[in-house]
Amino acid sequence: MAGVLDGVDQRTQLAGHNRFELLLFKLAGRQRFGINVFKVQEVIQCQDLTQIPHAHSVICGIAHLRGKTIPVLDLSLAIAMQPLTRDASSYVIVTEYNRTIQGFLVGAVDRIINIGWTAVKAPPKGMGKEGYLTAVTEVDGDLIEVIDVEKIMKEVIGGQEEASEEVIDQEMSARDSHILVVDDSTVARNQVKRVLQQLDCQCTLLKDGQEAWEHLQELVQQGINIEERYAMIISDVEMPRMDGYTLAAKIKKEPLMKDVYLILHTSLSGVFNSSMVEKVGANEFLAKFAPDELARTVQNRIKNHCPGQDSLMVG
Repeated sequence: MAGVLDGVDQRTQLAGHNRFELLLFKLAGRQRFGINVFKVQEVIQCQDLTQIPHAHSVICGIAHLRGKTIPVLDLSLAIAMQPLTRDASSYVIVTEYNRTIQGFLVGAVDRIINIGWTAVKAPPKGMGKEGYLTAVTEVDGDLIEVIDVEKIMKEVIGGQEEASEEVIDQEMSARDSHILVVDDSTVARNQVKRVLQQLDCQCTLLKDGQEAWEHLQELVQQGINIEERYAMIISDVEMPRMDGYTLAAKIKKEPLMKDVYLILHTSLSGVFNSSMVEKVGANEFLAKFAPDELARTVQNRIKNHCPGQDSLMVG
């Protein structure tokens, strides 16, 4: 176990092509779950937690770690399973999501595996925890479930859901703008959609990179100019079947798609760097979820999408 825990921080620096590393863990039962190592800062044994009056029931308390205080969430309770033991027999996975640091209480930590996104599938319909899963994969004959952490964060911690009125350019017309949004999280797709609706933009929502790539290929086969069709593509990075890095690289290598403006929109804010954006050919990186920043980015792109027009983008 020590080798797994000691290696987590080092492994968060790795990046691959449609591959990633998954930290496997258990909650209250035998079922194993997974979390992308990119999002993990470290794993520690559960320590004494400072209780927070009137906190959400999923929040176990505050952990004091290297001069910082971080909220610790019972991941089992968050997905409607039985609560975990809050003592040294449990572990806390310290993560960074959407520019915030938090810990997730888990029952046990298993190991790290290297896996291709092509082996990761959308969760089957009818699973009891379907609403809290973004993907599943198979390891050693067992089903591994990947939890929709963004959904949990929204339910427990909340946050700004819409862009502030002062950042919206009321004089800019975006009614003819069309934006492609690619994200495996229903919560994340709806968050982006809500901001685009505030800007009066049209949007197409797709659930993973493979679906987006097939959609774009079909448009090209129909003779549709991708850059004219979409003012931009906003893509998540972590997705089943094909991740955002791979999608970006494929789009930018395709002569009939390469000019479309592509933003990688991800909660991997702690380890993402500009060199990776440049490597895959994306135009910009935007950390989740900051609706004001998203609104500003979209408006700036729309204003510049059609040369010779100050504010109107024709899609």
